[in-house]
Amino acid sequence: MKTRKIYLASSWRNEQQPQAVKILRDAGHEVYDFRHPKAGYDGFSWGEIAANWLGWTPEGYIEGLQHPIAQTGFAYDKDALDQCDTCVLLLPCGRSAHIEAGYAIGAGKQTLIVCSPIKFEPELMYLLAAKTVAGIDDMLPALNEMDAMP
Repeated sequence: MKTRKIYLASSWRNEQQPQAVKILRDAGHEVYDFRHPKAGYDGFSWGEIAANWLGWTPEGYIEGLQHPIAQTGFAYDKDALDQCDTCVLLLPCGRSAHIEAGYAIGAGKQTLIVCSPIKFEPELMYLLAAKTVAGIDDMLPALNEMDAMP
């Protein structure tokens, strides 16, 4: 198995995300963890910008995107996406993780979709990824299979 530089795209609400980070790192991969992108920084949260962020109007949201906290969080994530050679989309997750995976696919990075029975919903466009697997236990074997892919 080759060593990969992995961007793990998922959700703060996905309870398997820390386990996936550990599994991938224990296998020798370098893994970007959006929950802890660097020492002393526990990742981006809209709540750091405004307590009422869920009640924002589109205009308030657009203004929030310009806040230095949002800009810093974006810079960490975008840099990690640009530097990775592989993206793993760990389901279930939301819009941001799906945009990240789409960005990675469009940039020509091998992408693996890891399904979950939790909130599972079929998605045709997952065919854009190099491989889709049924769950977290299939993640490392799939990455090994992807080693043979161009």
